[in-house]
Amino acid sequence: MSTIDRITLIPVAAPFKHSFTLGSGSASGSNMTGAVLFVKLETDDGHVGWGEQRALPTWSYETIETMVAAIRHHLGPLVIGLSPFDVELFQARANRALSPSVSNGMPFARVAIDIAMHDLAGRIAGQPIHRLLGGKITDTIPLCSAIGADTPGEMAQRAEESSDYHAYKIKITGNVQLDIERIRAVSRVTAGKPLWLDANQSYSPSSMARLLNGISDLTQLVCAEQPVASTDWFGMAAIRARSSVPIAVDEGCFTSGDVAKLARFEAADLVVVKICKSGGIRNSLKTAHVAQANGIEILASGLTDCGVGFAAAVHLFSTLSLSLPAELNGPELLAELFVDGLRFDAGHIVVPDAPGLGITVNEDKLREHKLRIDA
Repeated sequence: MSTIDRITLIPVAAPFKHSFTLGSGSASGSNMTGAVLFVKLETDDGHVGWGEQRALPTWSYETIETMVAAIRHHLGPLVIGLSPFDVELFQARANRALSPSVSNGMPFARVAIDIAMHDLAGRIAGQPIHRLLGGKITDTIPLCSAIGADTPGEMAQRAEESSDYHAYKIKITGNVQLDIERIRAVSRVTAGKPLWLDANQSYSPSSMARLLNGISDLTQLVCAEQPVASTDWFGMAAIRARSSVPIAVDEGCFTSGDVAKLARFEAADLVVVKICKSGGIRNSLKTAHVAQANGIEILASGLTDCGVGFAAAVHLFSTLSLSLPAELNGPELLAELFVDGLRFDAGHIVVPDAPGLGITVNEDKLREHKLRIDA
């Protein structure tokens, strides 16, 4: 039986194609790069698996430095000596070492290891990750374009440039009148395709009511995501109770336990599933299954992932029924994914069928973009 005997961390500055702004702040730095941690796991008999996670402290608290430190000093030693198939054992050890507290403990750091374990297990078994999860239900996944907050004209132009995509997620920032202008500008050029709003916690219940009243005539509008602060579940419930538009939760829901609370509070119609929030691929499945059991629909998203994280999400979401095209925006926003083997077709991603993640990591390119981290 193969056992993991080496872990290598490669922090990388991933270059963006253009700036991208959320309601909670910029998603690409002034130098137009994003900090991403790649994890390489090796077994005693020569197998290699890759994991990845982006750091985005304007979205959640983990930084590239804390991720490196958490893995180097706490999580990394827990995976040494395990079989790549011991994912649940690793997660149990991680929960003891870094307490989940109220929701989830250092999920970004642990997910990079979790993805690498899945990649290793698939390569050893000769099977794609989706088959380890029960198998895909689709060969391709339609994609949703991410439109960052900007002037209405710039946002409309971005939407026109991504006309191959099958839906549009529009970032809004809490300025009611400006956001109405932004949404209307995008709606005029998107040929009736679904519009998915994302406030990234930038609204209050009263200001969200004014926004939704101002665009009530737009039949393209499918849902509004995370209007209020991640901790304001009662605000979410208040908005949902008086909204004609379905309300989605993202930053306010990291785990399957969070979904159970949301269901009790009747605070959301949909939940955004991101592998990074759950801390692992199978943890994400648990979130999705609890949501579906409570009548809460599934939206697929990522955190502007490079190729490893993107491929992991594709495997996961190929096993689930999604309410909208997947908003996996790494290929759209990043100038470099650091992998080969991804295939796109008319705004769809083809689900890989090769073993593990089904892609090849370009380690030379990773090292060309390597960040120096003191942690």
